[in-house]
Amino acid sequence: MNRHRLRGLPLALVSSLVLFGSGSASAAVTPETTAEAEIQGLIEEIRKHRAASRHWQRVMGKSRTRTSFLERNTDLTGDVTRLTTLRDRWKRKAARLRALGWHPPNRAAWRCIQRREGPWDDPRAPYWGGLQMSMQFQRAFGRYLLRVKGTANRWTPAEQMWTGERARRAGLGFHPWPNTARACGLL
Repeated sequence: MNRHRLRGLPLALVSSLVLFGSGSASAAVTPETTAEAEIQGLIEEIRKHRAASRHWQRVMGKSRTRTSFLERNTDLTGDVTRLTTLRDRWKRKAARLRALGWHPPNRAAWRCIQRREGPWDDPRAPYWGGLQMSMQFQRAFGRYLLRVKGTANRWTPAEQMWTGERARRAGLGFHPWPNTARACGLL
């Protein structure tokens, strides 16, 4: 058995005894099954944090983080230490990106536009969401969100603001909202 697998075994064994109780004779818990369960749990956590990171990168228009050499070229199935390190890296990255995602640039401007346009979950066609985005606008600047979540009324306020920010950075400024942007002092 690998030396790294043995490090987490006492903890895994104790936790499995607590979970299953001492009177459970139907399922024999062996050190191998608890270590395998721990490894599978770490792999699932890595996938979850990686997906969250990539979601916010797409929403913000940032380039996608590549997987590390460690992730690509190493057999991680039996190495709890390396899996824990990877999980912690992706968890920190996901937390940083989530924090950035929930605080888009020009947040006050987007909130002012939204207050005059309608609720964030406005489902009325041909304009959806709090920033009243047309289908053409959503396809141009929020293609990923449109594909994954549907129309803008199903997006979070931060996702809607980032879509508006992407349009602003593309050179449109606040001109897609001429009346409300003028009322907010943005034009």
